[in-house]
Amino acid sequence: MPAKRLSMRKIKEVLRLKWINGLSNRQIAATCGISRPTVSEYLRRTADAGLSWPLPDDLDDSQLERKLFPPPPNLPAQLRGIPDWSHINYEIRHNKNLTLFLLWQEYRQ
Repeated sequence: MPAKRLSMRKIKEVLRLKWINGLSNRQIAATCGISRPTVSEYLRRTADAGLSWPLPDDLDDSQLERKLFPPPPNLPAQLRGIPDWSHINYEIRHNKNLTLFLLWQEYRQ
């Protein structure tokens, strides 16, 4: 189950604390009452969106949300790629050190 998103107000607070106050991710997490990986994730999303502080005046909360959380591409399964389940089953049965997680990492690369 995906985590619930922070409010735009809290996301803006994370950005402000990082860029104006120069706090570390750990300090921001403690100040805002969120986890450090959450702070890192929102800073990464902001960088990916090409945003910096101060945010543009004409950027409202809904536009900011669309920039930080773009919709996933609507690709059919054939274009995304379907794993060869028979090969995965064969690999797992014949290699005791192989796990689904390791196969998943290899598949994603």
